[in-house]
Amino acid sequence: MKNVTVDGTRMPGERAASHRWKVLGVGFAANASFSAAFSGIPTTAVFLRSGYHLGNGGLGLVLGMLGLGIAVSELPWGLLTDRWGDRRVLLLGLLTTGAALAGMAAFVAPSAGYVPSVTMLALGLLLVGLLGGSVNGSSGRAVMAWFREGERGLAMSIRQTAVPAGGGLGALVLPALASHYGFASAYAVLALACAITAGFTWHWLHEPPQATADATGAARAATQGSNAAAAHHKSAPAAASPLRNVGIWRVALGAAALCVPQLAVVTFGTVFLHDFSRAGVLAISVTMAAVQTGAAVARVWSGGWTDRRGNRRAYMRACSLVTAGLFASLALVTGIVGAHHGAVTTLFAAMVVLGGVSASAWHGVAFTELATQAGTSRAGTALAIGNTCVFLTLFLTPLAIPALLSVGSWPMVWAVASVCALIAWPIFPRATRAAKVSRAPA
Repeated sequence: MKNVTVDGTRMPGERAASHRWKVLGVGFAANASFSAAFSGIPTTAVFLRSGYHLGNGGLGLVLGMLGLGIAVSELPWGLLTDRWGDRRVLLLGLLTTGAALAGMAAFVAPSAGYVPSVTMLALGLLLVGLLGGSVNGSSGRAVMAWFREGERGLAMSIRQTAVPAGGGLGALVLPALASHYGFASAYAVLALACAITAGFTWHWLHEPPQATADATGAARAATQGSNAAAAHHKSAPAAASPLRNVGIWRVALGAAALCVPQLAVVTFGTVFLHDFSRAGVLAISVTMAAVQTGAAVARVWSGGWTDRRGNRRAYMRACSLVTAGLFASLALVTGIVGAHHGAVTTLFAAMVVLGGVSASAWHGVAFTELATQAGTSRAGTALAIGNTCVFLTLFLTPLAIPALLSVGSWPMVWAVASVCALIAWPIFPRATRAAKVSRAPA
């Protein structure tokens, strides 16, 4: 990418505006590559259980290791991103994650005469989660740096659609690879995806020209000793660490609570449809595909809509109320109808889709709000806080649902999901008066 020089000052080149879409593409590809691993590997659960000779307890343990690794590593990676920059951290994370997956293909894949222990598999997946936790914050910080306010909600929401897109691709490819060619091929394909994305990152992901221009202007002002010029070029005052920002923690904790109904659908929606409403394989597949597709569309739409309206906080709070209402309705209908009523399969499927989409639509908006509150220079840490809370929910929700089923029933599962969505409503911060005034027509 080239810059032009005007009166000795470096300014963005003509290609800068279009280049930001390449940066967004890199962020999308990075998230999709890793999502194919952490969302795709669980779809091979049946083959994991048979190939590694696991019981249900061992299967739950190894699948939980991915989410645990991401949750534990997100914050350290976010802090490192703000210190080193998004390019270095994203490259490091993609390359090391690819190396870990390649190592699993070589040493932790079962074969005719060798079955790795559950400990080896659990540690391997934990390592993949620990290294892959670098992708979320670093790619998000890069997108925030290249897009202006008024565009960031849409850009971040597009980036967030990479999660269902990558997960869907992994679900389509990995079970077929594992069943026909073994887990070595599945891990190798995931490693290759990380390596290819690292190549795109190396080629396209750089600091935006305006950041260079600002730094150059500030340095020139300091050299000349001109306080006025320095004030002109100086960026916004350094904000307090996101770790001490109550508003950031409120968004992150609200996101964690609102993730419970989303993850309940993603992880156990198929079990509910199969066991409770006697849905067939085709109906289940169509329903879950509709959830993922609807979530992706809703995330993109909500990002653009909140950019135009400037109402990110109000939108998040509204999503929590709508989601709580939808899951309360699902709990009520499930309780009234009872189990094994195949005649209402379509109704259950429609309610699962509506609830799943509503519980997923807010992701890009919430992460944009986190990064905006922190500022671009601290966005990596803020996004890491949000992802830590979200992935802890990813680790805990699949463990909690079987426990709820053992002491209650499906109405209890959906009722708890509704309560969690409702809890998010007061946790999410309200729109400030200053923000409302700034959005008022001139």
